[in-house]
Amino acid sequence: MFKLNLKIALRNLWKNKGFTLINIGGLGIGLASCMILLLYVAYEWGYDKQFTNYDKTYIVYNNQKTPTETFSFAATPGVLADEAKQTVPGIEKIARLDYPTDRLITYKQNSFKKGSVFVDADFTKIFDLKVLKGNPSAFLKNPNSIILTETLAKNLFGNEDPLNKTLKLDNTEELKVEGVVADVPKNSSIQYEFLMPWALYEKLNQWTKEASWGSNFCLTFVQFKDNSFFENANKQFHRMIKSHDKGSNGELFLYPLAKWHLYSKFENGVPVGGKIDQLKIFFLLAFCILLIACVNFMNLSTARSEKRAKEVGVRKAIGSSRNALVGQFMMESMLMALMSMLIAFVLIEISLPYFNSIIGIQLSIDYSNWQFWGTLFGLTVLTGLLSGSYPAFYLSSFAPIKVLKGFTLSGRSSLSVRKGLVVFQFVFAACLIVCTIVIYQQLNYIKNKPIGYNKNNLIEIPIQGNLKTPAKREILKDQLLKSGAVTSVTNFSQRLTAGGNNGYDVSWPGKNLNDKILINFRFTSYDLIKTTAMELVDGRDFNPQFADSTNVLINETFAKIMGMTKPVGSKIKWGNTDITIIGVLKDYVMESPYQKAKPVLIGMSDGPARYVIARLNPDQNVSASVATIDDIVKKLNPEYPVDRTFVDDSFEGKFANEKLLGTLSNWFGGFAVFISCLGLLGLALYMAEQRKKEISIRKVLGASNFNILTLLNKDFIKLVAIANVIAFPLAYIIINKWLSGYEFKVSISVIPFAIAAILSLIIAILTVSVQSVKVAKSNPIDALKYE
Repeated sequence: MFKLNLKIALRNLWKNKGFTLINIGGLGIGLASCMILLLYVAYEWGYDKQFTNYDKTYIVYNNQKTPTETFSFAATPGVLADEAKQTVPGIEKIARLDYPTDRLITYKQNSFKKGSVFVDADFTKIFDLKVLKGNPSAFLKNPNSIILTETLAKNLFGNEDPLNKTLKLDNTEELKVEGVVADVPKNSSIQYEFLMPWALYEKLNQWTKEASWGSNFCLTFVQFKDNSFFENANKQFHRMIKSHDKGSNGELFLYPLAKWHLYSKFENGVPVGGKIDQLKIFFLLAFCILLIACVNFMNLSTARSEKRAKEVGVRKAIGSSRNALVGQFMMESMLMALMSMLIAFVLIEISLPYFNSIIGIQLSIDYSNWQFWGTLFGLTVLTGLLSGSYPAFYLSSFAPIKVLKGFTLSGRSSLSVRKGLVVFQFVFAACLIVCTIVIYQQLNYIKNKPIGYNKNNLIEIPIQGNLKTPAKREILKDQLLKSGAVTSVTNFSQRLTAGGNNGYDVSWPGKNLNDKILINFRFTSYDLIKTTAMELVDGRDFNPQFADSTNVLINETFAKIMGMTKPVGSKIKWGNTDITIIGVLKDYVMESPYQKAKPVLIGMSDGPARYVIARLNPDQNVSASVATIDDIVKKLNPEYPVDRTFVDDSFEGKFANEKLLGTLSNWFGGFAVFISCLGLLGLALYMAEQRKKEISIRKVLGASNFNILTLLNKDFIKLVAIANVIAFPLAYIIINKWLSGYEFKVSISVIPFAIAAILSLIIAILTVSVQSVKVAKSNPIDALKYE
């Protein structure tokens, strides 16, 4: 029986090549789109879950409470680890690490500036590193040791054995290679290419040894013997800072490592989402695209119901049961799904490189992974069952006597179902069009919103090596200005686009002593405003003609918090030091361009400088100016690579998530529209075939081609119009919910809805007209000669 059903299925597919191609093409694109999106979702979902005991591992978070809000961040005191290990039951391993930073590592003539982390020895066990060379039990116990990843070891030593070789860190500290470990998985939140012991970090940063419970400067990871210890441990962590520092407003809590990447957004001390929100959208998008491909199959299969009716009648008359017929039609759909899977597989392989270039990661198919094959096979079976279920039960329901007597199916019920399915497809397509337009509107709104300084032609040069000497920085500034490549130069303690470096120890007249207000600190040298083009609302910039060592600049937000309408000239306290406000800057964007500005205080000091900021000469060629700058920096600091960056590139990186969402919505929304058009084309083919005689009679009676086109398009335009009426309220709710996550957002106008309505109508008319023109131009004699 199976062999017979297979033969019948293959003959039917071959006989109706047009419908077969449309069905297989639509299902293939749907499956490919679904699989690519699921690969991405699986990649993101797998963040930090590749480690053996990730489910028992937690990162310590810090809630800093103020009268208005609670700030949540992962920085903790350095003294926490030892205290927790001694006092908190159930902790099996605990490790501190500094924030991953690029540092210079040198072996003979090979120098690389790569990601590094100072860690406690337990780090290697918590994140169970795959050891390729060395003795893991001895790792990081020697203060002057280092562990390399496989790629860095290869770059430094080639084919030499790296063990016990001596490297130099930042051309000062000599380190002995203790081991080589496998490269860090790309979907791990902690990225590094070499590890060094925490004892070395304390040696290089002497202040950390005296740092108390009020100094948050490291990450802390905790792994329990068993999760039964978690609840009591978490309560102990809550109390830990205040038990040692009564005046502190910090409260620690344990956050699961598995949630760190996906649920990274906090509001008032509570996780409210993050990357997971985007992942949910892509997961839903994946199955919606597959669903509309299945809808196509249902539509086209039921559209051919009249042609299959006699076959059903004959087979029932000779004894075939309904179950056997259902099996026959399900086999056809499964066969179609398997063919689509092959097409999808080819499409995935072809499109993955391009998709990777869009999202900036390297997704790949692991052919040895049973989960991939299981998912692909499962999706194929699901597609076959979903797309074939309704046609199978509908077609097998025909009564043989009525069909064989020449009864013509009215098709009203099936037609209404088909119309409903077309409406569903275009509801989804219209929603995607509206959402994609609003995403791009929001992106453009934020990108074009004033940021408080001119980021164009502004470059940042990290202060490292010889440039750490103030005299060398002065030489650098002098040579850059004399070269004509730049017009002004200043120093800054952070990247312009970076956050961090803040505290509570600023007070002013009238401030409530119990209020804990977090102020961001920055340090600069002369010509800050001239170089960055920050806007000065009142007062002046730092000037060598004045003694500005105890003078500061503040931003508008800080002035508002202090309640000062004219703050210039006011004296405030920074710790125990009296300082004077000499200027008020317009709020500028530091961390997120989507959120309101935070209070900023900028002091005049060259000591904490970490970056040289230079404004390129607008009258010079950019490439030539950059080459000149690189040459000057390299001569002054030959042992370090020149890794200057453009500020606008750093700023552009802040829109990565929104750009990714917009790009993927654009591409996969396009696929959804294309699949919907395939279904519409197939339905138009059927409708034109059904109405061939009617059209011929109308032509004989004098109807023009335009009249025929209008007749055939009218029904489909109605369906698309109904779809838009349903889609627009849904799209509004979805996009309004998405925009609610931003403090600065575009208002939802009628424009996206108008564009979606026009686009969907044009798409429908063009799709249907492809077939309608052919029918309208046909000779009526061909349809009426047997009447």
